[in-house]
Amino acid sequence: MKRPQFSPEKSCLLAVALSGLIIGAFLLSHLIWSVDNISSFGFCSLASAKARAAADYEATPIQLQSILHYATSKIVPQQSLAEISVTFDVLKTRSPCNFLVFGLGFDSLMWTSLNPHGTTLFLEEDPQWVQTIVEKAPTLNAHTVQYRTQLQEADSLLKNVPEWDLIMIDAPKGYFPEAPGRMAAIFSAVVMARGRKGSGVTHVFLHDVDRRVEKTFAEEFLCRKYLVKAVGRLWHFEIPAANVSQSGGWFC
Repeated sequence: MKRPQFSPEKSCLLAVALSGLIIGAFLLSHLIWSVDNISSFGFCSLASAKARAAADYEATPIQLQSILHYATSKIVPQQSLAEISVTFDVLKTRSPCNFLVFGLGFDSLMWTSLNPHGTTLFLEEDPQWVQTIVEKAPTLNAHTVQYRTQLQEADSLLKNVPEWDLIMIDAPKGYFPEAPGRMAAIFSAVVMARGRKGSGVTHVFLHDVDRRVEKTFAEEFLCRKYLVKAVGRLWHFEIPAANVSQSGGWFC
């Protein structure tokens, strides 16, 4: 049996082909190793990043309580989703902050949970209502106050209290003639906002502006020129401190 004869040209081509095959096999094995390692390292890095993110953010007890409460309750907050979103958008940029709320209600647990690690204080004129709400949510920071037509509580509100970054006015009652109305709350809010010593503005949210008294006192004391957003029955004002106001006055 004769051995096959190879010409020099064929021998050269065979050598080149073998070399290419060896190099290709090496590159393929190296590529597979790289992909495996990149995948493993990539997924590990991604998992580590997610673990770090979860560790950096831990839900507070009030947030967990709020989730459980609203997930199992048929009672919804007094404000609409669009109205709530106005305040929520500000809280996302200012929290943790000092948040003063005139009024205690079904949305109080929500407001507290949206300001984690901040201070959220509720002022309510009805002691029985305070007891009813606090029994269901004992972690709420709520206090009973008495509203007077002479606005005698304005000075006491300003003593030994922090500066408020956000103020919401959703109380006291103002839907029947004998109700205390929100005149004192609106006046107190603007006095605190105009007396601000820190930097930035005070965000004031007034609900039920479809009613004559709320609208009239808002235009008289909170000022149309500071109104930045109106959604539904909610007005959002950004009140500057009196010392940085262009007009220099305390009211409109």
